[in-house]
Amino acid sequence: MHHFGAISRRNLDLGEDGGVAGNTRNAGQSVASRLLAILAVFDEQHSSLTLTELSAGSGLAVATTHRLVRELVEWGALVRTDSGAYVVGRRLWKLGMLASDQSDIRDIASPFLHDIYGATKATVHLAIREGDEVLYLDRLAGHASVPAVSRVGSRLPLHATGVGKILLAFAPAEVQSRVMGSLTRITPYTVTSPGQLGRELARVQRDGYAQTVEEMTLGACSVAVPVRRGDGEVAAAVGVVVPRLGRERVALIASLQVAARGIGRSLRESSAQ
Repeated sequence: MHHFGAISRRNLDLGEDGGVAGNTRNAGQSVASRLLAILAVFDEQHSSLTLTELSAGSGLAVATTHRLVRELVEWGALVRTDSGAYVVGRRLWKLGMLASDQSDIRDIASPFLHDIYGATKATVHLAIREGDEVLYLDRLAGHASVPAVSRVGSRLPLHATGVGKILLAFAPAEVQSRVMGSLTRITPYTVTSPGQLGRELARVQRDGYAQTVEEMTLGACSVAVPVRRGDGEVAAAVGVVVPRLGRERVALIASLQVAARGIGRSLRESSAQ
């Protein structure tokens, strides 16, 4: 009897991973594939998920999901928020930054961003579009810079940020349509009218720069320009955050455009090698 009980306990432990706990369709699935299944539930529309949602999305039993999520948190791939939900952790994001496209753009842009910061002392951003959001690849700021909610690796709405409006203006039509359908108000000055935003995006395409006035954060304005590859495709956006946009706006745009051309030229030279 004792021997039988030990075997049953061992089998039940295996079943937690393989199916006794109501997850038989995953029998034989490797631990690595289960971990990847959990991580694959996260996407642009689902950046914060509960344990129950991770279990349902991955097709794993709740007990299995709980154990694997705990290991992912311990490693730093996931972070548990105060609300009890889980978000992607910085350690996993840093691994993603090793992807050639992102690391190339960030490395190439770095000296140009430092030039902008040295000239303006403003918060400087390099960003790309990931799905329907802005992904910040780099950020330079000092004590004199206007505080901004952006962080390296963070994601913010396309419609409420300077770099975001650049990336949205040159995004595919289906992306623009999805974003236009869910314009959330972040401050009293956030543009939430599809008609008004559409006119702004047309102007961005015509004039080559975007701006915001306290649309993401009160007391912070931004201006941004596109970074283009050799084929004219917009690869990224560079921008600055300042307390106000007055007569200095023209000089800021000129400075950003010089940097964007330099980054684009370096990207072309890098791809030609």
